[in-house]
Amino acid sequence: MTRLLALLTLLIGCTMHAHGDEGMWLFNEPPRTQLKTKYQVELSHKWLEHAMKANVRFNSGGSGSFVSKDGLIVTNHHIAADALQKLSTKDRDLFALGFLARKQADESKCPDLELNVLQKIDDVTDKVNDAVKAEMKSAEAAAARRKIMTEIEAEASKTGLRADVVTLYQGGAYHLYQYRKYTDVRLVFAPEADIAAFGGDVDNFEFPRHGLDVSFFRAYEDGKPAVVKHFFPWNPAGPKENELVFVTGHPGTTNRLETLAKLNHRRDHTLPYTLNRLRSLEAALTHYGDLGPEQRRQAATNLHSVANARKAFSGQLQGLLDSKVMKQKEADEKALQALTAKTGSAGIEAAFEAISEAATTYATFEKEHALIETGHAFYSDLFTIARHCVRMNKELRKPSTDRLREYRDSNLASLKFGLYSPAPIEKDLERAKLRASLTFMAETLGGDHPLVTQILGGKNPSQRADELVNSTLYDVATRKALAEGDAKAIADSSDPLIVLARTVDAEARKLRVRYETEVEEVERQAYAEIAK
Repeated sequence: MTRLLALLTLLIGCTMHAHGDEGMWLFNEPPRTQLKTKYQVELSHKWLEHAMKANVRFNSGGSGSFVSKDGLIVTNHHIAADALQKLSTKDRDLFALGFLARKQADESKCPDLELNVLQKIDDVTDKVNDAVKAEMKSAEAAAARRKIMTEIEAEASKTGLRADVVTLYQGGAYHLYQYRKYTDVRLVFAPEADIAAFGGDVDNFEFPRHGLDVSFFRAYEDGKPAVVKHFFPWNPAGPKENELVFVTGHPGTTNRLETLAKLNHRRDHTLPYTLNRLRSLEAALTHYGDLGPEQRRQAATNLHSVANARKAFSGQLQGLLDSKVMKQKEADEKALQALTAKTGSAGIEAAFEAISEAATTYATFEKEHALIETGHAFYSDLFTIARHCVRMNKELRKPSTDRLREYRDSNLASLKFGLYSPAPIEKDLERAKLRASLTFMAETLGGDHPLVTQILGGKNPSQRADELVNSTLYDVATRKALAEGDAKAIADSSDPLIVLARTVDAEARKLRVRYETEVEEVERQAYAEIAK
C-alpha cells in the first residue's frame, strides 16, 4: 500500500520507552471503531483533512510536513541528501558541511525537487475493475486496466492538481489521489552529515538514530513563500506520558498480502539477486570515494542509497530464512482457505495457485527483466536520461491511453521536470557506476549471453563505460531536442548512450510486456480475490 496514515500509541516516560499499536491506515479509511473502543478517541473529518494536507511527499523519496503558514517544511536529513548533493560543488560540500540560510533571500533553490501535498482521495476501484472483463486474456486485461487508469487521471487533471491512480493491497483497491504540486522548493537548513547520522549508520534499520537527523525546506509559489492553511505548529512541551500520538507520512509499500509461494520466490530468487547487485555497487562506490575527498563527495548520496537498500533487503532475507516465520505464513494461509471454504467464498484457492504459477513463470526471466527493462545493467543517471529520450520521442506520438504509464499526459510535467534538470552529472562517477553495473550484468547472465554481447559490443565493461560516458546528454538542451524532436532526431543520433538505449529498447519492451501480462496482471487479479 502507498500514501498511508500510520497510527501508533507512544508511551513516553522518564525511561523513554515507546509502544506502538500495529497498523498502517489510509487517510480515508481510519480505524474509527478500534480507536473509539480502545482509546475513546473519535477522528473527525476536519482533523483528518488537516493532517493529510499538512503532510508533504518528497518525490525524491520520503515524507515531510509543513510547520509554518509561510511554507516551511521539516523532513529528515537523509531525505534532503539528494538535494544537498545537487546543490554542492567541489568547493562547497553542503552534505558534509551543512547549510543555513540566515534570511529568506539566502534560501537555495533546488534544481529538480518536486513536493506533492495530498488534497483529495477518491475510491475508483469499481471503475478500474469494471474495465477488466472476465473473458479477457491477461494482455487484454492489463491494457484495459492501464487505459481506464489513464482516463481517470486525465479527467482529474483538469482541476489543475496532479492526479495518480494508486494500487492498494496489491490489486485489492484503486484510489485516485490528487495533489497540489510545488516545484519551486528551497533549502533553508541542514546540519553537517556527521551529526545528522551520528555513529556512521546510514539509516535506522539496525538501531534508533541518536543524531540531528533533520532538515528544513520552504515551498514557494510565484517567487514568494507559499501561504498554507494546514501545518503542524511547534509544541515546546512535547508529548505527555500515555498520550495518543499519530504519525502521518508517505511510506513506500507493504507486502503483507504476499502468499507463501511469493515469499519463497522472494527468498530464493529476488533477494539473493538484489543483494548481490547492491553489494557490488556498494563496493564500487566505496572504492570510488576512497580515491579522494572530491570523489567521496560525488559518491556520497549514491552510496547512502545503495547501503540503505542493502540493509533493508538484508533484513527481509533474514526474516524469510526464519522457519518460524514461514511456518506461521503457511498456517495463516491454510486457516484462510478453511474459513473461505466454510463461507462458500469462491476463487480463493485458484488465486493462491495463480500467484504460485506467476512466481514460477517470473523465475524464468526475472534477471533479464531486472537488468534490461528495470535498468540494473545501467546504473547511470545518463542512461536513464537516454532511455527517457528514446521512449518519450516514440510514446508522445501515441494517444495518452496507449503509452507506457510513465509517459501519460498526467505525468508528463513531473517527468520533464526531472529529465531537464540542470543538476550536474559527474562524468567520472558515471563511468564508475556503469563499469560496476555492466560487470554485474555479465557476471549474472554470463559472457556469452546474447544481451551481454549486444550491450558490450566486443569490449570489456571498463572499456564500454569509457565509451558511453562520452555523451552529449550532460546538456539539457540536447536532451529536450532528442526527447521532443521528430523521430529522425533519435534515429540519426550517434550519441553512444542514445544508440545503446535505442538498441536494447525492443528487447526491453518485450520483457516489460511479458512481466505486465504474465506476472503483474495475474497477481493483481489474484491478490484482489485474497484481499476481499
